Amino acid sequence: MRSAECGVNREGLKNRVYLSDNLPILQRLAAGSVHLIYVDPPFNTGGRQSRLQLKTVRSETGDRVGFGGRRYRTIRLGSRAFADRFEDYIAFLRPRMVEARRVLAPAGSIYVHLNYREVHYAKVMLDEIFGRECFLNEIIWAYDYGARTRRRWPAKHDNILFYVKDPERFTFNADAVDRIPYMAPGLVGEEKARRGKLPTDTWWHTIVSPTGKEKTGYPTQKPLGILRRMILASSNPGDLVLDFFAGSGTAAVAAHELGRRFILVDNNPQAFEVMRKRLKGMNVRFIRAGGRGGRAGRRRSYHG
Repeated sequence: MRSAECGVNREGLKNRVYLSDNLPILQRLAAGSVHLIYVDPPFNTGGRQSRLQLKTVRSETGDRVGFGGRRYRTIRLGSRAFADRFEDYIAFLRPRMVEARRVLAPAGSIYVHLNYREVHYAKVMLDEIFGRECFLNEIIWAYDYGARTRRRWPAKHDNILFYVKDPERFTFNADAVDRIPYMAPGLVGEEKARRGKLPTDTWWHTIVSPTGKEKTGYPTQKPLGILRRMILASSNPGDLVLDFFAGSGTAAVAAHELGRRFILVDNNPQAFEVMRKRLKGMNVRFIRAGGRGGRAGRRRSYHG
């Protein structure tokens, strides 16, 4: 199956990254052409998501003190940001989710990554679009990092809604997924304890380390570990993975590592530039849709 517009053909596909509003790109993709969709849409926090980029250098008059009393000077490199406010969030998501279902292959799956503010409203909408019988899991990604309020229970998790196109026919490779330790290994026997267990619907996984090699500096970057788990479970080598709120491009990195193809879309020029650097050498065609702010129209493309 192929789409002449977006080049979704199985043989010789060059991975693609679009700087564009995602809706017109979705509308041009062929029906049933995508095996797995992961999306991490804006969380509608009502503000502006930003990430300041800093580096430190040794300096006797520096503003920071490190190991052994050595002093370091902080240098501001810049910042990346995007607006995260919608007057009607569900009205914004609905047409994109309708198109997402249309482009999913018959055995395809979608993971929709949200947080506590909007997940309940999104669940009702997704039940209407996919059917309640196609809802398989609400995955809780739990982490323990960042500021803690003392006025309520600190929010330290995200919600990931997992739907399939057909509840009788979908890809789920349980044996391919990373195993995790039993909480009480003494209760399950030596062999089971050694092998570990399939993760449940609660995933404990650290955020991207602010000082680690994985960090791109893009706000809301998600860790490779949770993307690898979804892609291993819900797709096969050679399958096509789509992320139309691509951000820093983590879905593409995980897909490439695991032998999957990918199409990414984001309308933020800063995200597009982060992905150009991060995905260099992955046989990617980068396409800037014509028009202000990445709207679809005349396109310019180049290879990376």
